Amino acid sequence: MKCDVVIYDITQNADQIDEAQWAVSALYEEMDQFSGPKMFILVSTIMTWTMTKPADKDNPEIPFTEEHYRRRKAHPNFHDHIGLEKLVVKLGKTFSTYVVASGLQYGMGEHIFHLFFKMSWLGEVSQVPIFGDGSNIIPTIHINDLAGIIQNIIDHKPKSQYFVAVDDSKNTMEDIIKAVTLVLGPGKTQNVSKEEIYLTRDLMQTDIDSLLVNLCIEATYLKENFNIQWVSETGMVENIEQITEEYKQTRGLLPLRICILGPPAVGKSTIAERICKHYKLHHVKLKETITETLENLVSVESCVGMEDEENDQSEAQEFLDTLKENMNQNGGRLDDQYVIRIMRDKLRTKPCMNQGFVLDGFPKTYEQAKELFTGDEEPEDLQSKHEKKIIPEFVFFVDATDVFLKTRVLNLPETAVEGTSYTPEQFLRRLANFRERNVEDETLLNYFEDLEIHPEHLGNVKGITSNDDSEYLLIIEKVCKKVGKPKNYGIVLEEVEEGERRQAEQQLKERAAQRAEAERREEEEAQQRDKCWGEWNQQLVEVRRQEHDLLESQSELLRNYLMKDVMPTLTQGLIECCRIRPDDPIDFLAEYLLKNNPEG
Repeated sequence: MKCDVVIYDITQNADQIDEAQWAVSALYEEMDQFSGPKMFILVSTIMTWTMTKPADKDNPEIPFTEEHYRRRKAHPNFHDHIGLEKLVVKLGKTFSTYVVASGLQYGMGEHIFHLFFKMSWLGEVSQVPIFGDGSNIIPTIHINDLAGIIQNIIDHKPKSQYFVAVDDSKNTMEDIIKAVTLVLGPGKTQNVSKEEIYLTRDLMQTDIDSLLVNLCIEATYLKENFNIQWVSETGMVENIEQITEEYKQTRGLLPLRICILGPPAVGKSTIAERICKHYKLHHVKLKETITETLENLVSVESCVGMEDEENDQSEAQEFLDTLKENMNQNGGRLDDQYVIRIMRDKLRTKPCMNQGFVLDGFPKTYEQAKELFTGDEEPEDLQSKHEKKIIPEFVFFVDATDVFLKTRVLNLPETAVEGTSYTPEQFLRRLANFRERNVEDETLLNYFEDLEIHPEHLGNVKGITSNDDSEYLLIIEKVCKKVGKPKNYGIVLEEVEEGERRQAEQQLKERAAQRAEAERREEEEAQQRDKCWGEWNQQLVEVRRQEHDLLESQSELLRNYLMKDVMPTLTQGLIECCRIRPDDPIDFLAEYLLKNNPEG
C-alpha cells in the first residue's frame, strides 16, 4: 500500500463502519509487510458521548472534555460507532491510530442542517419549524476546521489517541435555526412537537438522533496543542453570513436576475411568465408590486404584536399614510421616489435575493434605473456605486412595429381592456412616450451598456398572442440559451408527486369530460333523430295528401271524358257486338269504334 495515512469518515454513512473495521484490522495484520509507518484516522461522531453521566452530579452543566473519553456512553443507535472507536484505540498500541469525535458538521453542503437551509432558501413556509422547545445544545464544527484538525494530527503525530473536534459555540437548536432563517428565509420560526421530526422525509434516523442531541462538550486538547487556522471558531450563529454564502456556492443556488424591456403590449409579460416558470424565479411587475406593498402595510398596521414590533407598525403606518397622501395628490399614481423605494424593497426581499427575479417592463427610464440600482451610500468607484445584489445580470429587449402594436390593442376584448392602461388614448400616449425615451442620448439600454451589461435584442417580433406561437417559443429558446441552466434545486420529490397527481387528475377530468361529451352528443343525436322523424312523418302525410288530391283531380277529368266521350260509343259497340256475334269480337269492336268515333 502506497498511502501512509488512511482516513475513514463514519459520520455520514453508517455503512462505512464495517469497511473501516476491515481496513484498520488489515493494516494491523499486515503492518510487518510495510516498509514505512502507517497512520489510521477514524472520524467518528460525538453521538458516542450522549449517554455519558455528568462528571459532577452537583453541577451537570460542566462540559465534557477529552479527559472523560473512557467514561463515554453512546446513544443506543450508535453502539457500532463506539465499538469501532474502541477497536481503533486498542490497535494504536502497535501503529498510529487516532479517533476524532466530530461535532455535527456544517459548511459547504451543510449535510445534517441542510433541511433548514433548504426550507429557508425555498421560502415555501412562512415559519421554519423548531422541533421541541429547541433548548438542546448541539456540538458543531465547520467542515474546514475538521479538516484542519486532521491535518494537525497528521503533522504532529500526538501521543493522545482520542480527540474531540467541536467549535467554541454552545448553540442550541433554536439558536441555529433562527440564525439560518433570519439570514436566508422568512425570519420566523415555530416550535412544533418533537415527534413531528420523525415525519420529515429528508432526515434519516441517525440525523434525527443527532439533531435532538443535548450535549455540552469542549475540545481542550486542540486549543492547547494544535495550531489551527479556524474558519468558524465561534460557531454557526456567529458566522452565519459566511456559512450561508458557502451553502449557496457549493450547491449552485445562485440567483438569476433578469430584466425584460420593450414597448407596451409587445408581450413582455408572456415572456416573463415562461422564464419564471422555467427558472423558478419571481415575476416582478410594477402594478402588482405596489398593490402587494399597500396590502402588506395594511396587514402590518392591523397586527397586534409584541412590544418589539411596535416600531415596525409605526413605520408601516407612517409609510402607508405617505403613500396614500401622494396617490390622492396625483390621481392614484405615485411619484418616482416612492415607486423606486417600493421596487427596491421588493428586489431586496429574501425570495428575490435567493432564487432571483424577472423585472417586467421596469425601470422605464434612464433616471429610474439610476435611482433603483444605485446604492444608498456614496460610492468610492463606479462599480461599487451599484447594488450588485439587485442589478440584473441579463437584459432582454423585445420590439414590434407601431402598426402591429396598435392593431393588437384595438383587437383586445373590452373586458381585457377595462380598468387597464390599454384604452386607445392611454396606450397611444404610453407608446409615444416609450418611442420618445428611446431616441435620446441617455436611454435605458444605454444605462446597462455603461455598466457592461449588454442588452440582448430579441428582434422585431410580429407579436406574441399565445404560449404556442412559434415566434414565442423561438424567443424563449434564445433567452434560455443566453441565461443557461437553472441554478436551483430542480424538480424536487414533492413536485414530481404533485406533477403525477395533477396528471392523474387531468386524465380523470379528460375521461369524465369525454364521457360527458359522448353522452351529450348521443342525447343530442337522439333528440335530433326524434325531431327529424317527426318532421319526416309530417312531410310524408302532407305528400300523400297532395298526391291523393292530385290523383283525385286528374281522375275526375278522365272519368268525365270516359263518361261523355268514350262510354256511350263503347256501350253501343258492345251492344252491336252482342247482336251480330262476329267471329272476332275484338276486331269488330275496334272497327266499330273507329267508324263511330265522336271526334271523327
